[in-house]
Amino acid sequence: MVRVKRGLMTKKRHKKMIKATKWYRLLSSKVFSRAKNAWMKAWLNAYIWRKVKKRSFRRLWTIRINSAVREYGLNYSKFINSLYMKKVSLNRKILSNLSIRNPKIFKKVVDFVK
Repeated sequence: MVRVKRGLMTKKRHKKMIKATKWYRLLSSKVFSRAKNAWMKAWLNAYIWRKVKKRSFRRLWTIRINSAVREYGLNYSKFINSLYMKKVSLNRKILSNLSIRNPKIFKKVVDFVK
């Protein structure tokens, strides 16, 4: 039986991992075992922060809407509740952008909701 040497594929896999971690610090871009661990950690963090980004943007939109609505004598929770009661289907991102870029239109929305 012929002996099978697997060095070629191993080297190819290692080079691919080192290339993926090219700009990492210290040995994380040079040594395969460290590079593999750093790469897995980086992808895990990227996955986690994609979820956190959604949360933080929603929080930002809420703060913007609250500050814009308070000028008209409402608070955020009452405003959102009255939006649901009137069946207005504007999401928080759109309301936030309206409050910043088009305050006149936002005022009309608030007046309609009141």
